[in-house]
Amino acid sequence: MRRSPALVAGSVILVLLAVVAALSFAGLLPYDPVAQHPPSRFGAPSGAHLFGTDQFGRDVFSRVAAGVGNSALIAVVAVAFATVAGTLGGLVSGFYRGVADGAIGGVTNVLFAFPPLLLALSLASVLDRNWFTIAVAIAIVYVPIFVRVTRGPVLSLREIEYVKAAVSTGMSRWQIMLRHVLPNITSIVIVQVALSLSWAVLTEASLSFLGLGTPPPAPSLGSMIFEARSLVFVAPWTLIAPGALVVLLVVGLNLLGDGLRDTLDPRGRR
Repeated sequence: MRRSPALVAGSVILVLLAVVAALSFAGLLPYDPVAQHPPSRFGAPSGAHLFGTDQFGRDVFSRVAAGVGNSALIAVVAVAFATVAGTLGGLVSGFYRGVADGAIGGVTNVLFAFPPLLLALSLASVLDRNWFTIAVAIAIVYVPIFVRVTRGPVLSLREIEYVKAAVSTGMSRWQIMLRHVLPNITSIVIVQVALSLSWAVLTEASLSFLGLGTPPPAPSLGSMIFEARSLVFVAPWTLIAPGALVVLLVVGLNLLGDGLRDTLDPRGRR
């Protein structure tokens, strides 16, 4: 794994951002992310305020750190739910075939008919606005991706000799799926998890930018970018800081996914 530059670079970026998020969750930020201090409004980056202050005198670094933590929490919960539900659906669809495959495939095709962001917007507008419901809305969008990613390999694995041998020994279908099929698609699922995390971060930032993300005053990178649009010529640091963190988070997750794909897939290894 150390021989993959993408994996190393992605891991370094994500470790640094994880430390920033951990400071937020542990309450070790230099300032309260939601505390206003009008005399310090529009303060340029300095030793006291690393990323400056915004129009309400709030510390931008503290707000960005809290926003990274909130975005990461929503993305992890959403992708975890999508991974479990989508992988289970792909296993059942590919291994059982028949009615189960038709039903799961039909639901998957219906969800794929909607643009991901439009579907997430629709779900987020119907559900109550809190971080968990936003995570559920994003998860529903990405469940079909995991179904499609896992179903294809399962169709091939169900015809492999060792699976047929397990059938002949009297093992149940669920035992075969969990003991022989699932371990052989783990690498595919892991890569898809890393890539889906980056998409989930972008989706959460987009929802927050459009006003359907985590409700204020909780910091969110997308809402910070939205608020800073009119301040770009007065206090550009209020836009640069959250935008740069979104880019770093997405790039780090994409590099991690590419590195894992190169490491775990021997057919694509050079």
